[in-house]
Amino acid sequence: MKPLNLVALLLFVGGLVWALTLSERSVREIQSMYYATISKFQRGGSEVESTARAFLKEVEHSRDLEMRLDAIEQEFGKLRALEPRLRQLEIENNELLAALDFKERTQFKVTAARVIKRQPATWWSSVTIDRGRDADIAPHLPVLASGGLAGKVDLVGPNTSTVILLTDESCQVSVQVAGTAEVGILSGQRGQYGEAPLLRLRYLTKDAQIRPGMKVITTGRGGLFHPNILVGTVEAFEPGAFDGEAFVKPSVDFQNLSIVFVTSKTDQEQKETPE
Repeated sequence: MKPLNLVALLLFVGGLVWALTLSERSVREIQSMYYATISKFQRGGSEVESTARAFLKEVEHSRDLEMRLDAIEQEFGKLRALEPRLRQLEIENNELLAALDFKERTQFKVTAARVIKRQPATWWSSVTIDRGRDADIAPHLPVLASGGLAGKVDLVGPNTSTVILLTDESCQVSVQVAGTAEVGILSGQRGQYGEAPLLRLRYLTKDAQIRPGMKVITTGRGGLFHPNILVGTVEAFEPGAFDGEAFVKPSVDFQNLSIVFVTSKTDQEQKETPE
């Protein structure tokens, strides 16, 4: 037998004899030491296990929250996509309510029409509406809007028409400054830009007692426009050498014009004979 193996055998036998000859008290002490040592590792293992389980639960909870957050973000995206449409529907609803209110209040028989085309180059001159001969629209019929006079029908097609706006210089109207005897010709001005173009009222008396805020209405002269239709309010008056001139703010919001009302042929035929 090799010396190394012999030494190992002797140590094993010695340890066995020592263990067998130990007293009961010594065995208990050794057991206590063993269990005390092992219990530390057991407690540590339990704590590690508890921490690991808590971590796994937290990971699972985080995944659940992440899934919920993704679902919420998707719903929010859908709502964001619907928001412009809802705003547009709200605007259209308000326009229709205003149109209905105007139609009920007006003394004329009118046909409601929606503005469907407007060119930037002719923004203050003309618009295209979605009514034509199919709705008994004819050239030169007055066109109203919420607020007052908007213009007159120009060209008429099968189901669309072109309207010359009051802000165009070619649309001339006989008007009167309410509360005075001052009568003149109102028209748009060439080359106007901005959100609120002013109308030009000419041929007033040079010393007319006209103040800002006075209302301007149609006279009915000329046989085209009905009398007493509001067109705007005076912004300023400028006396001249021979006559006076005023600048009038339109009563119609031409910048956001979307719904108009074309008066009927019957009203046109039944108007008072021009003076």
